[in-house]
Amino acid sequence: MRTESLHLRFGGVTALTNVTANLKWSEILAIIGPNGAGKSCLLNCMNGFYHPQEGQVFFESVDVTQLKPHRIAKLGVARTFQGIQLFQGLSVIDNLLTGRHIYMKTNPLQSFFYRGWSHREEMRERRKIEEIIDFLEIKHIRHKLVGELSYGLRKRIDLGRALAMEPKVLLMDEPMAGMNLEEKEDMARFVIDIREALDIPIVIVEHDMQVVMDIADRIYVLNWGNVIAEGTPEEIKKNADVIKAYLGEEKST
Repeated sequence: MRTESLHLRFGGVTALTNVTANLKWSEILAIIGPNGAGKSCLLNCMNGFYHPQEGQVFFESVDVTQLKPHRIAKLGVARTFQGIQLFQGLSVIDNLLTGRHIYMKTNPLQSFFYRGWSHREEMRERRKIEEIIDFLEIKHIRHKLVGELSYGLRKRIDLGRALAMEPKVLLMDEPMAGMNLEEKEDMARFVIDIREALDIPIVIVEHDMQVVMDIADRIYVLNWGNVIAEGTPEEIKKNADVIKAYLGEEKST
């Protein structure tokens, strides 16, 4: 997946300026920068929530710049958000099943009678969900209502719903925001497992520099909508422009 010369404006405010970035196969790519740097805007352009005024977004050589989010999702781009967008009154299993909607063909009438094809379809999709439940180690809460769970577990379920789409690319917007140390360690482990076990390339926006430096293969740094640096974690830590704009002297050591 790649972006070429993206320009995104909201009225007189420029969010992205000439942003070119590429995601390599089977890598964890981090996007960092100060608040307001344009990180979430870049993700929003990549999965169709925003349409840039200039530039292009490509997924598997297909120009998806002007496609709607659900069309891009069907191509294989899944997304998690800063805020938890789950159904609080549904169980963990039911929330995960919503991520399978692009594979479900049963119409409302067939679902009402729940016979034949509709029954077989649900059993098939539930088997897929059980694989995700095992992978994310949430078997003990599979039947609990999401609204009753801790923040960290809800974040994990949000990730599970994205995985239920069987994505080819996973976009994650601040997946560890608001978590305690133990929850962050669990999420970082799952991110690494997704890349290694499922072979899914990941783009992650994150403010926790310790996590970023530990798990990222490559990093893009944004500041005021511009890419000011790109490289490995070691290269980024030593980059004078990044230190001045974001990391600071103490964080760079």
